[in-house]
Amino acid sequence: MTPDTFRKLALTLPETCESAHLDHPDFRVGKKIFATLGYPDDAWGVVKLTPAQQAHYAAAYPQVFVPVKGTWGLRGSTNIRLRPATQTMLRPALAAAWRNVAPATLIRKHFDA
Repeated sequence: MTPDTFRKLALTLPETCESAHLDHPDFRVGKKIFATLGYPDDAWGVVKLTPAQQAHYAAAYPQVFVPVKGTWGLRGSTNIRLRPATQTMLRPALAAAWRNVAPATLIRKHFDA
């Protein structure tokens, strides 16, 4: 997977916009970040999962999903190794991260209707 493919997948989620913080592109819904590109470098992305979701993805795809180092990782922030990642692996993780931060009204509007 390339950074551009990661970007395109993230932007397919409802009401997502691209922004930036700390010189890294990020993806937001309702002004909250659910994914980031380029951390710790251009070969990686990040998704904001719960610790349980992180454990699931890291166990299923250990070559792709790695907890972020430190406290952020303990809270579920998960690095994505882009090169071996596939859309099949990443799409549900991005959707989970989106749901983790999206306002309840948007979740109901787009997924519970």
